[in-house]
Amino acid sequence: MSITTQSGRPGALLGYGLGQGTRMAWYLGNYLATRSWFARIDPTEKRRPTLRGRLRGARIQAALSRGALALMARDAAHVRNGTYPMPADLRPRPAAVGEMAGYWRDLPRVALRRRLKQGQEPAVEPVPEEDGYPRYYLQNFHYQSGGWLTEESADLYDTQVEVLFGGLAQAMRRQGVVPVVDWLRARGSPDGPGFGAGVTLLDLATGTGAMLEAVGQAAPALDLHGLDLSRAYLDKAQRRLAGRDVTWHRAKAEAIPLPDGSVDLVTASYLFHELPKKIRAEVLAEVRRVLRPGGRLVLVDSLQLGDTPALDPVLRSFPEQFHEPYYADWIGADVPSLLAAAGFAVDAMERAYLSKVFVGGKR
Repeated sequence: MSITTQSGRPGALLGYGLGQGTRMAWYLGNYLATRSWFARIDPTEKRRPTLRGRLRGARIQAALSRGALALMARDAAHVRNGTYPMPADLRPRPAAVGEMAGYWRDLPRVALRRRLKQGQEPAVEPVPEEDGYPRYYLQNFHYQSGGWLTEESADLYDTQVEVLFGGLAQAMRRQGVVPVVDWLRARGSPDGPGFGAGVTLLDLATGTGAMLEAVGQAAPALDLHGLDLSRAYLDKAQRRLAGRDVTWHRAKAEAIPLPDGSVDLVTASYLFHELPKKIRAEVLAEVRRVLRPGGRLVLVDSLQLGDTPALDPVLRSFPEQFHEPYYADWIGADVPSLLAAAGFAVDAMERAYLSKVFVGGKR
């Protein structure tokens, strides 16, 4: 189906607004309920803010509201312009109720780890050494149950992230689809079922397959590859993209099992802020190795300090609240210099609410 035809249906923007509004109400409501629940069980959440604290909170809320509205306007514009079709995640899903119930059942365990600052509890059972997991990976990022290693964690992940970002996580991720579509169009790939034919895209740390799903909907003929270290998350991604031909790789992003110059496009969403500084450079070196000349890297990750100054306090507090051991370094990192050192020309940088999109061309 042509992406232009799909996005150009009458009433598409109305459908987008209703769908995204309902999605946000669902996830934001559960976020507020989560905050209220934490305040009841954790005395540190009950402290009355000072006047200065209330003013800062008002600035934060205003910045969040402006950013959310700007993101939705941009997302809707890309649907209208045919950059990608109407997102499938805006349709009501009965399964979302069960997924949210699982989120709430798991929340007391998350709260206990958060209170005890337990970040080194990756799985109930010991992890076999032959699985080759690096030490930095064997943590329960976000205090989640099972780290990255269990089916339960994979089943809960998308709900947890959408609750945290008020239903806008996938909308932020979709902004990484835009430079992929732009690159394809600049090379004359025709709209329709053949859009992306002859082009190979690798998604690093694909997790549950959310980015692969988004790029696959926008460019139906792409040769898709998904890489992740977690068997459980790869299984979840395979179920998500069951109707699409995808080549799956269980491997580290710093050791991509593909030949030199075999990939046209590499995407990585919310990977780099969970990598130690040294490993980031190793991953970028691998990306450059597997990219063909003229290939492109699209990196979607967290907003950084100074991008939206009113939100700097939120960014600084995030690693403490959610156990993100490498996040503090990321938000202060000079990403353009990091990309340049790895041999990439920085083609674009763009904010997208609480995220940021970097586009690098292989020099």
